[in-house]
Amino acid sequence: MVGVSDGHTSPAPASARTRVGRPLLSLALASMMDEVHAHSGAVYLMAAEEPVLEMAVMAGLPRAFAAPWERVGLSAPIPVAEAVRERRLVWVGGEQEMARRFPRIAVVLPYPFALAAVPVATSSKVYGSVFVTWPGSHPPELTDRERDHLTAACGRLAVRLERAVEDSVSPHAEPDLLASAQVGGAAGTLGTVEAARMVARLPYGLCSLDLHGRISFANAAAAELIGVPVSQLLGSQLWAAAPWLNDPVYEDRYRAALLSQHSTSFVALRPPGDWLSFRLYPSTTGLSVRISRARAVAEMSRAGPRPGDAPSRLVTISQVLSLAGALTEAVGVQDVVQLVADEVVPAVGSQAVVMLGSRAGRLHVLGHRGYPDPQVVERFDGLPLTEPTPGTHALNTGVPAFFDSREELERLYPLRHATPDGFAAWAYLPLIASGRPVGTCVLAYAERHPFPTDERAVLTSLGGLIAQALERAVLYDVKHQLAHGLQAALLPHTLPSLPGIDAAARYLPATQGMDIGGDFYDLVPVAGLAAAVIGDVQGHNVTAAGLMGQIRTAVRAYTTVGQSPEEVMRSTNRLLIDLGAELFASCLYLRLDPERGRAVMARAGHPPPLLRRPDGRVRVLDLAGGPLLGIDGSAVYPTTEVELAPGSVLVLYTDGLIESPGVDIEDALAELGRQLAEAGDRPLDELADDLVRRSAAARERVDDVALLLLRAVG
Repeated sequence: MVGVSDGHTSPAPASARTRVGRPLLSLALASMMDEVHAHSGAVYLMAAEEPVLEMAVMAGLPRAFAAPWERVGLSAPIPVAEAVRERRLVWVGGEQEMARRFPRIAVVLPYPFALAAVPVATSSKVYGSVFVTWPGSHPPELTDRERDHLTAACGRLAVRLERAVEDSVSPHAEPDLLASAQVGGAAGTLGTVEAARMVARLPYGLCSLDLHGRISFANAAAAELIGVPVSQLLGSQLWAAAPWLNDPVYEDRYRAALLSQHSTSFVALRPPGDWLSFRLYPSTTGLSVRISRARAVAEMSRAGPRPGDAPSRLVTISQVLSLAGALTEAVGVQDVVQLVADEVVPAVGSQAVVMLGSRAGRLHVLGHRGYPDPQVVERFDGLPLTEPTPGTHALNTGVPAFFDSREELERLYPLRHATPDGFAAWAYLPLIASGRPVGTCVLAYAERHPFPTDERAVLTSLGGLIAQALERAVLYDVKHQLAHGLQAALLPHTLPSLPGIDAAARYLPATQGMDIGGDFYDLVPVAGLAAAVIGDVQGHNVTAAGLMGQIRTAVRAYTTVGQSPEEVMRSTNRLLIDLGAELFASCLYLRLDPERGRAVMARAGHPPPLLRRPDGRVRVLDLAGGPLLGIDGSAVYPTTEVELAPGSVLVLYTDGLIESPGVDIEDALAELGRQLAEAGDRPLDELADDLVRRSAAARERVDDVALLLLRAVG
């Protein structure tokens, strides 16, 4: 534990202000919740060497309520992650707002409650974040007082964590803060014995549940109605007290009551024909349950649970629901593999996962996690599907296989004896989508693991969810590879080496669409001179990319036959109109003469280039020009001659480098010029990387980005 000064005293030596034994996080969270009257919350800390938030301590509710989010990636659509990314308080005012903004949480916890997430950060570093929740009765807006208290408390916690880091003291694990059951009578009221006598006289059943749903008290009437002795009820969860209560719907009512702090109820059929009514009254310390015989049974719309229904644990329900939401957001195959490793593997108690597919009649390892030696898995890559292995069998037949021990696996598949992977039990789940197997998910367990019928059913159902995501991910990856291959074929693989000119280029596709665009650049040697071109065909799709390839080829051809810059632009414009593509293009064309220190430029609606002189001054070249290519067949494109002294740097770019929503174009150009002035003396490859990295528009990438840098070296 770490304890530090509260900030109200004068600075003290490290040894004085750091005290081992004080639960820093727990105390800070409890104080924060008390100040704003929240009923649950948690503190997350940044992981040491990865962009992940890890839950350090939770208060007010069992940690199982937040099980899907014990580890949260900073890019995850979760309030605590958003609070860190945007360095601000995130407020969610109720159930509808949660469903609209954070659907993954709403799927798992579809109850009325309000939530605030706040970053724990100093001006220079983020240490984590905190969330707190209120019952659904909280007003839809956070008050200024609550906002100020939360922000100030998280600021104080960040300072204390900063001091702890300076003193090389890390917060130790701290127990979650859950209210303990009262043992004695409440002060000022009747004592325990008299309270028990009073409850025993009542004609209906009464139970007390702790925050985990375990029964800590039950009167005789409750035991009689449920049909289980009091001694067996105590310590068990209500929905596990009797087989006919083993229904996830009843567990869900407990969760709803505890999280929303609103009374809830349900009706259950006790075989053979007795209907019982359960009314749950929550508080921050647990729940009181009233049990009575139900009336108006004919009005009930749902049937009771079927005999033999399998038990369901809270974590399993939450993880399955969270996985269903998360898999809809998975993009590529590796995203699916990582989600299964992060959410399914811990939920079902396994320690490793392998995802298998097929290609050209052979087994293909799509991805794996949890294996200390990757070669153990990768040796199966390329194995013919005719080989007798459990992976190929599940993929070929679509039938799941479960092996609770190594002996059982090796008895059916003797070849596995020669390829031990260090695990002791396995589940092979066929991934069936659109009526056909698309792969196999292998879950590995470190210890012997029996697979009862209910668990096999759950795992097989999970396989269906994973299969749908995997099918989409495989199609995406194929499309992604096709797009990158096409883009690579249309852009120059390398820039030619030209006397008197150094060059560097960068291309980034837009993050929306097919990851392929119409931006292009080229550098062409011409009889002692050089020609450079950069352009942008509207759109970022296959059509734009195809037209871009035609324009680039045309510019090269017109340049090679000796046309002047204005003739190259006119010829390309007429070609674009003759093609009838109904797309326009901007273009900037340069004829470079490094020996004379000159450049002749022609522009067709393209953003102006920047020139950095050898003395470090930067100016935007306001060139004469004509309209976009493809609009007017009779358009002319006047040229401008620019001095290009040794050491000068020309920056040619497309609008994706400078155009960002909400940013004035003049301000963006000025910022680009400032960066060029500061870093223009660096090697061109470093300068290109720096300009792209520091561009806000390039980070957002709502459009393609092309950048071509030219330096005259004399």
